[in-house]
Amino acid sequence: MTIEEAKDRAKAALEHRLGDVVELSHAIHSRPETAFEEHYAAARLAEILSDNGMRVESGICDLPTAFSARAGDGPLVVALCAEYDALPSIGHACGHNIIAASSVGAAVGLSEVADDLGLTVLVLGTPAEEGGGGKIMMLERGAFADAHMAMMVHPWPTERLTAACLAVSHFDVHYQGKEAHAAASPYEGINAGDAMAVAQVAIGLLRQQFRPGDQVHGIVLDGGQAPNIIPAHVSGRFMCRARNLDGLAELEPKVRRCFEAGALATGAKLSFDYLSPAYSHMEPDPELLAAYRANAEALGRSFAADDAGEDLPTVSTDMANVSLVLPTIHPLIAIESNGSVNHQPQFASACATPSADAAVLDGAVALAWTAIDAASTPALRDRLLARSS
Repeated sequence: MTIEEAKDRAKAALEHRLGDVVELSHAIHSRPETAFEEHYAAARLAEILSDNGMRVESGICDLPTAFSARAGDGPLVVALCAEYDALPSIGHACGHNIIAASSVGAAVGLSEVADDLGLTVLVLGTPAEEGGGGKIMMLERGAFADAHMAMMVHPWPTERLTAACLAVSHFDVHYQGKEAHAAASPYEGINAGDAMAVAQVAIGLLRQQFRPGDQVHGIVLDGGQAPNIIPAHVSGRFMCRARNLDGLAELEPKVRRCFEAGALATGAKLSFDYLSPAYSHMEPDPELLAAYRANAEALGRSFAADDAGEDLPTVSTDMANVSLVLPTIHPLIAIESNGSVNHQPQFASACATPSADAAVLDGAVALAWTAIDAASTPALRDRLLARSS
């Protein structure tokens, strides 16, 4: 079987189930679930993969909403990562429903040719990309242990081969003070709100000394109960980002000292809760990325922004940690977003439209064809298989 024949068969198999794959995208979009709570989405993906003849194992890696699904028994194991968590309040404003459906669609197509190409198709349902680090936990717990490459596509307002992926840490900050009547006896209180204010001012001043690529942002989750009560407990959720893990290790202690300054100034007690392992920078595989580009262009996609040398978009993802362990790609696939960008409510609306459905199809086909190229190109296949030798 030639590469062209394999690609035609995979595309035809996907198109035969395209209605189910698109319906899956819309179903997940209409029922958004946040990190580690994606029970409906994980079950729906497992169902369609099982119906397609794949061997599904749910609740892997001690994560109830993680799963694996396999087809074929070939020596080259291709991992397709499916994200399906939503953002709080604004739903699928990062389009993880498109990611999930495109990975499922790619698996449907590849299952048709896996045995002929010496492939094992591995779909990994990866919860909690939005701040929970599901892939990092699954990586540490062996979910990627026999994989030779990993792929996914991510919706974006423009077509891009990759992004500038920053390392990031996610953590909650808690100040514990003491209540008091804000008018009658404020001197009896310890103001946790002032501690947070001092910390935020200190972070704002620290930004002058940030290295290029360093970022800090956050929100106050709990700022007190009433304006006439000195707030005894105040908490916030923050993120530190840097160009790589070394930069993050340098930045984060400086930011922590800002929070310590708030505690020192007010007398409040300070504690931190880390929400996930640290996300790393990304190192996409150039050869796989070139194959993906050729396949996406064959479907009518264009990478004009990359060719023009435009600045890369800045993101963070736990797929980056996977890229440091095995050959990985994470291209951005364009949808018509009417001027909106990821993490806006308008972008959430754009992720269940005909343009989004076209991205599901094109993303699935481009991923499947890239896996076929990897399986059928001797030098590339040998390089990938060398990981397990």
